[in-house]
Amino acid sequence: MTATGVRATARIVAREDGRGGTSLPVLEGQGPLALRRTRGSGAEARVMVVGAMSGPLGGDRFSVEATVERGARLCVGSAAATIALPGQTKGEARYDVRLDVAEGGELRWLPEQLISAKGSDLQVTTRVDVGAGGRLVLREEQVLGRAGEEPGRLTSRLTVRVAGKAVLDQELACGPGAPGGWDGPAVLGGHRAVGQLVVVRPEFEAEPVAARMLGECAALTPLLGPAVLVSAVAVDALRLRRVLDEALGHLRG
Repeated sequence: MTATGVRATARIVAREDGRGGTSLPVLEGQGPLALRRTRGSGAEARVMVVGAMSGPLGGDRFSVEATVERGARLCVGSAAATIALPGQTKGEARYDVRLDVAEGGELRWLPEQLISAKGSDLQVTTRVDVGAGGRLVLREEQVLGRAGEEPGRLTSRLTVRVAGKAVLDQELACGPGAPGGWDGPAVLGGHRAVGQLVVVRPEFEAEPVAARMLGECAALTPLLGPAVLVSAVAVDALRLRRVLDEALGHLRG
């Protein structure tokens, strides 16, 4: 690792192959961001992000870019949780995700949890653009600290645009140095796992989804246009995943 940390970028392009399936003309990973195509289902191509090294560590800069072209279907997951760790290099680590879904394309972005370990300092930025008629399922899960451990500093920003219009722009900062109140009743309320689920479907235009609570620690909120947001907190990663999976199942009807 250099004095300024590791730089790594992974790129995926999904394209309709003309035979009822999806091809991956671009599947490139660097260093700690290795990409592996796995067995898909029907027209959907599936890719796993495999962490080849620890991190991100202090000073690292990771980025993942995925483009789904018109008519293509792509599912992206990760082989294991991502753990933000302190490193020999001082300073903040960054993890940037850029997702583009064309009109008529479909993306399921379902990585494993991001764990903020004690002493780490990570900023995560996820930007999503979905074209008119595009489909998206995006899940983000953050866990503050490993078992019995205080969290590091974690700042996470998620922005989503549909047909060129912003439907969501939210940021959450947790851990040492974060603005006061992050662990209070108005934000996490003492919970250590927090997650978001964003679903974009053209059908929501004609049949909007009503806002409602999903149990004591999760809420469904309709967004501008054909999109909904599920926000949840839980005591641990297992319970958080259960809540988000149940919410997604309900949205599928």
